[in-house]
Amino acid sequence: MSGAPHARPLAELRSTDADAYGGKSAGLGELIAAGIPVPPGFALPTAAFLRFVEDAGLGPAIDAELAALSVADTRATQASAARIAELIRAAPLGDALRSDLARRYEELDVAEQPPVAVRSSALGEDGADATFAGAQESYLWVRGAEDLFTAVRDCWISLYSAEAISYRANLAAAAAPAMGVTVQLMVDAAVSGVMFTCNPVSGDPSVTAVNASWGLGLAVVAGEVTPDYFLISKVTGETVRRTLGSKPFEYVAGAGGRGAVRAEVDEARRGAACLGDEQLAELVSISRSVQRHFGSHQDIEWAIDRDGVIFIVQSRAVTAVPGAAAEAPTAPLSAMSLVMGTFGAHVGEG
Repeated sequence: MSGAPHARPLAELRSTDADAYGGKSAGLGELIAAGIPVPPGFALPTAAFLRFVEDAGLGPAIDAELAALSVADTRATQASAARIAELIRAAPLGDALRSDLARRYEELDVAEQPPVAVRSSALGEDGADATFAGAQESYLWVRGAEDLFTAVRDCWISLYSAEAISYRANLAAAAAPAMGVTVQLMVDAAVSGVMFTCNPVSGDPSVTAVNASWGLGLAVVAGEVTPDYFLISKVTGETVRRTLGSKPFEYVAGAGGRGAVRAEVDEARRGAACLGDEQLAELVSISRSVQRHFGSHQDIEWAIDRDGVIFIVQSRAVTAVPGAAAEAPTAPLSAMSLVMGTFGAHVGEG
């Protein structure tokens, strides 16, 4: 592969860059262009991964592992995934890639070794016909260039997780897998969640559905908490349904601001609402702007920092909207479980 693939600031990317940088990074560039509050960062192209594989001579070994397995054999798939992970982990990153990543990291220029979220941006993961949400990994509260290098490599490894391999096989995906990587400044999330610009269960476009939990989203992914659920009328601004979940745990930054750790939520907050009316109104207003920009209903991940500032950390089209129904669901979003892989791994800094 000729030429050196380079990282680019997220603000420079648009939807036309999805094939080169992955849907997540391209979507974030679109949000920034629309004036939506997004944590700054940069994106590594899929070509960087392909170059890494080529330079390390990993292609034949990876292809052999994939060709030999049967996805119906779960243990064999897991064993192949583990062997591919070992190959990628053992291969050195090229000097040009390390230099490029270190330079872009320094250009964030907000503090010495600022914490970042390192997130997978695989080709096709946010497409209309398929979603890889939760199939690949993201890493939160990453500090320093060396830890950044490790997190990028680990994102690449997750392209060949047993779940991702099986998912692609079930889709009969013909294209070779490739992955870009998104690097964004961390949001020190007091609250994080996901919202839909329609009711994802009934398809009702007159409401915005919001789920929220304290801290990072990891406690929801692990099933350790039940998030709060709000259904807000776009017509009146009224919260027409409010169900408060049990939230005994939250995930916060670990020691030294590295990684995420589980912490108990004090009794007073466990059953209290994560969001007030003003925050809900602001979230709905932002969701309207996002929907207008993309021209379709959106599944939006957000985080609110310790100062009360809202950030959007991902948006993608709602891939399956049922016909509108007169009656909204009475329970928290069943669809939430389908997106919580992304919520936890990506919204965790959001």
